[in-house]
Amino acid sequence: MSYLDELNESQRVAVEHIFGPIMVIAGAGSGKTRVLTYRIAYMMEQGIDPFNILALTFTNKAAKEMTERIGHIVGPAEAKNISMGTFHSVFSKILRFNAERIGFPNNFTIYDTQDSKSLIKDIIKELNLDDKTYKPSMVFGRISAAKNNLISPEAYLANSEIQLEDKQARRPELGRIFQTYANRCLKAGAMDFDDLLYFTNVLLRDFPDVLHYYQQKFQYILVDEYQDTNYAQYLIVKKLAAAYQNICVVGDDWQSIYSWRGADFRNILDFEKDSSMDISYNHVNSDPKTPTIEVDSEFNPFKIFNEEDFIKKDSIFKTVLLMVIYQPHCLHKSVANSTTKKSKTSLFHFSTNPV
Repeated sequence: MSYLDELNESQRVAVEHIFGPIMVIAGAGSGKTRVLTYRIAYMMEQGIDPFNILALTFTNKAAKEMTERIGHIVGPAEAKNISMGTFHSVFSKILRFNAERIGFPNNFTIYDTQDSKSLIKDIIKELNLDDKTYKPSMVFGRISAAKNNLISPEAYLANSEIQLEDKQARRPELGRIFQTYANRCLKAGAMDFDDLLYFTNVLLRDFPDVLHYYQQKFQYILVDEYQDTNYAQYLIVKKLAAAYQNICVVGDDWQSIYSWRGADFRNILDFEKDSSMDISYNHVNSDPKTPTIEVDSEFNPFKIFNEEDFIKKDSIFKTVLLMVIYQPHCLHKSVANSTTKKSKTSLFHFSTNPV
C-alpha cells in the first residue's frame, strides 16, 4: 500500500499540491505533521531535488522525527540532503557562510539567554543604573522584542514613541543599554538567539546576491507551526519564497505557544495577502447565538472582532478550525463548532488520526 493511501481526501490535496503557495490549518491530532512529512517525500518522488527543499520547524525534535519519517519512504541518504531544522539552526548556518559581510567572524559565538542576561547585568552596573529599575530579565525581554520586530539600537533610540514609552515607564536608559549591548556583542564576535534572525534579515536585505543565491537554492519552502512565527521569521520566509512562491505553511491559528517571544498569529491570517490569492471564506457555526458570517476576499477579522476576543478560547468566537487550504485561485475555509463532528459544508476535513 502506498503511503498516500493513508491520507484522507483533504490531506492528500495538501500533499499533492506542490507548486505555488498553500496553507494548511488544522487542530492538534489532525495529521499536520504527517501531511508535511508525506508532502516532502512526494515532492522528491516527483523529481524535486532535496537540495532545493527547505523545511523549517520550531524544535530540533520535530526536525529529527520528520527526517526519520521521510527516510523511511525515500531512504535515509536522500532525506539527509534536505535542509531541515529550526529557524535558528538553519539561519545560523547561513550566517556562518556570510558573517564577514555584516562585520562578524564566521566562527562567531552564540550567546544563550544566561550569557545575554549576564552581559546586560554588567552593562547596567557600568552605567551606574539601578538594577531594581533595570532588571536584567526585563531589559533582555525589551531588547529581544525590538530585534524580533527588526528594530536596531539606532532605530530604537531615534523612535520618539519608543523613547516616550520608556520615559513614562521611568526607564529612559533602555535604548543606551541596548546600544551598548549590541556594541559589546559585535566586539566579542558574538550573537544571541534573536540576532540569528535579525542579522539574517540584514544579510538578505543588504546583499541582493546572497538573497538571490538562497532563493535559487531553496525553491520549495515548508514551515511547520506557522502561527508561532514572529515578524523577523515571517519576513525571512517571505523574502526567500518571493522568487518561486512554492511555499507551504502548516499551523493552527488557535494554538500559538510562542507568543512570549513575539509570535504573531496574524501571520497565518495574512498569508493569503502575501501570496496574492483569490480568497473566499465560508464560516459555519452551529451556535444560533453566534451569527453565521459569510465574507469575501476583503475579510479582516479585526474589523468584526477585536483582537482580544479573537484569541480568547472562551470568547464569542467559539469555533475550531478543522481544515483550511489556501492555494492559488481557490480557498475553502471550513469552520465548525467544537461540538460538531463534521460540517456539511466542509470541503476539506482532517480526521483526528494520531500522527
